[in-house]
Amino acid sequence: MGEFLVLQTDFGLGDGAVNAMYGVSLSVDPSIRIFDLTHDIPPYNIWEGAYRLYQVIAYWPENSVFVSVVDPGVGTERKSIVVKTQSNHYIVTPDNGTLTQIKKHIGIKEARLIDEERNRLPKSGESYTFHGRDIYAFTGARLAAGVISFEEVGPVIAVKEIIELPVTEAVISEEVITGNIDILDIRFGNPWTNIDRELFKQLHAEYGQSFEVKIENGTRQVYKNIMTFGRSFADSHLGEPLLYVNSLDKIGVALNQGSFAQAYHVQSGPNWKICIRKVIL
Repeated sequence: MGEFLVLQTDFGLGDGAVNAMYGVSLSVDPSIRIFDLTHDIPPYNIWEGAYRLYQVIAYWPENSVFVSVVDPGVGTERKSIVVKTQSNHYIVTPDNGTLTQIKKHIGIKEARLIDEERNRLPKSGESYTFHGRDIYAFTGARLAAGVISFEEVGPVIAVKEIIELPVTEAVISEEVITGNIDILDIRFGNPWTNIDRELFKQLHAEYGQSFEVKIENGTRQVYKNIMTFGRSFADSHLGEPLLYVNSLDKIGVALNQGSFAQAYHVQSGPNWKICIRKVIL
C-alpha cells in the first residue's frame, strides 16, 4: 500500500477522539503518514461527508487509504466496509451513504465487508460507540501499512448493494438549467452546484454575460437576482454576486469579497435547488 492514511470525521477537535484514531493508527505502524481531510463535517451530515471525499480523493496518489466516519448509526446493524475505487484508492467507512458521490462520479471496483473478528482493535469488542477508533482507523492503518491486503479485509459484497443517498441530476429545459446546491465552500461562503461546465455552456454562456439566478429551499424561494458570469471573483464589483466555474469544473455562486451563503441565508443539501437562465439584454 501507499502508506498514506487520510482521516475524515464529524468529531471535531475539541476532545481526544481524533487523537485516539491517530494513536491506534501509529500503533499499527509508526511509519504511516497520517493526514486530515477534515474533522469539521457537521454532526451526522452524511451528505457533506460524501461530498468532501469526492472533492479531494482524485488528487491523492493511488493506493492512498481514506477513513471516513460520519456515523449516526454507530452500533446498529449498518455494515462496515472497505471499497476500492476505479481510481485505485481505498475508503474505509460505514455503509450509510458516505460513498454516494464516489460511486456516482468516480466508480467503485470492488467492496468488502470488514471482518471484525480479524480487523478490530484488540480488547475493544465490548465497545459499540467508537467504531471510528476500534474498527475504521485500525483497519485503515493495517491496510495502509500492508499488514493486511484488500482481500484480507473480509468477504466481497456487491457494489450495487452499497447504500446511496438520493441525488438530483442537473437538467436543462427551455433554456433554463435546474440543479442542486451540493455543498458550500465554507471559508468563503460560496454555494457549489452540481451543474457542470459543459451543461452550463449549453446556455451559450460567455464571460461577462448576465444570468438570472433563483435559489429555492424546498418550495420556498430564498433568492432571485441578476448576476454576471465571471472568469474570476474580481470580474464583479466589491460585494456584487457572480457565477463562476469552481475547482471541480462545476458552477459556483459567489460575492466578491463576501459570503453569499451568509448574506442570503443559503445552505446546501438535497433540498437546495438553483435555476439559472440567460438574460437577453
